[in-house]
Amino acid sequence: MLRCLGGLRCLTVVAAALWCALAPALAQEQVRIGLGYGFAFLPLYLCEDLKLVEKQAKAAHFEVAAKFQRFSNNGELHDALAGAQVDMAPFGTAPLLAGALQPNEASRQIVAVSGITSLPLTLLSNRAGERSVADLKPNDRIAVPTLTSPQMYLLQMESEKTFGKFDHLRDQIVMLSHPQAIAALTDITGQATAYFSSPPFTQIALRAGNVHAMLSSSDVMNGKSSFLILGAHRSYVGAQPQMAELVAKAIDEAARLIREDPKRAAQVYLTHEPSAALNGAATETIIRDVKDEFGSPVYGVQATADFMGRIGELKGSLRSWKDIAAPALLSSPST
Repeated sequence: MLRCLGGLRCLTVVAAALWCALAPALAQEQVRIGLGYGFAFLPLYLCEDLKLVEKQAKAAHFEVAAKFQRFSNNGELHDALAGAQVDMAPFGTAPLLAGALQPNEASRQIVAVSGITSLPLTLLSNRAGERSVADLKPNDRIAVPTLTSPQMYLLQMESEKTFGKFDHLRDQIVMLSHPQAIAALTDITGQATAYFSSPPFTQIALRAGNVHAMLSSSDVMNGKSSFLILGAHRSYVGAQPQMAELVAKAIDEAARLIREDPKRAAQVYLTHEPSAALNGAATETIIRDVKDEFGSPVYGVQATADFMGRIGELKGSLRSWKDIAAPALLSSPST
């Protein structure tokens, strides 16, 4: 045992040692991230399982605990963000823009913290002669998951380009779940003859010999477009800019792991979402097909905002996507 020569000095040294030992625990912060269900959440599953946010925080010399909370639908997710149950939540581009440009309570406006994925979306058909939306017949029915889904906006944008009216196909839209839409196309139930799909449902539907692709999101947007974006209140990002940056870096690390090790990524996905339709090998194949579609950049935000403005869905205008982006995104190849 060390003898203390000089009581006051000894107490000071001991107090300092105790503070150093306790400082990491006292300084530890928490970020609460909401997530849902689906292939698009793969980067967040990796962040959760491999503690990538915590890893990025340690590299920046401080302690963060990331807590991931799952919700059954987007409405619950966004209510949880509004009620401060979570700090960050995923959005489609259109809902994020609507939240970002709300005129009241600027601190409650939504800011893009990080992209999650730009998964390609594909309009499928079971009618052999249909190769574009111009070929759709009045009796065709087009399935989308919801009326606010990215698929719906893409269909409206393509309708505007093809027919001169964004709502030209409005009366032909039906809302079906992904399994229902696949069954409608492959079993020809009559509920739908076309289906705007997303991975892995695109690949599952295309297994049927009577189903083919007629349009992709890249055709509509002339390149990539974000399918899912992580958002937070402007006040949170203003108060915690480094937290937003850490999460974006963690998502980029998850994207790198997806590119470099699709097999491991498939295992993580199936751990979170076991599937009767997809085994490990099939999931790995799909991930290899879309492995470059994950990461923090956001795409197509300005083009979507311009379209929403033309059809009267935004309460304000967007001069630049940078006006609704966290600082960490400003140097990324976003659009």
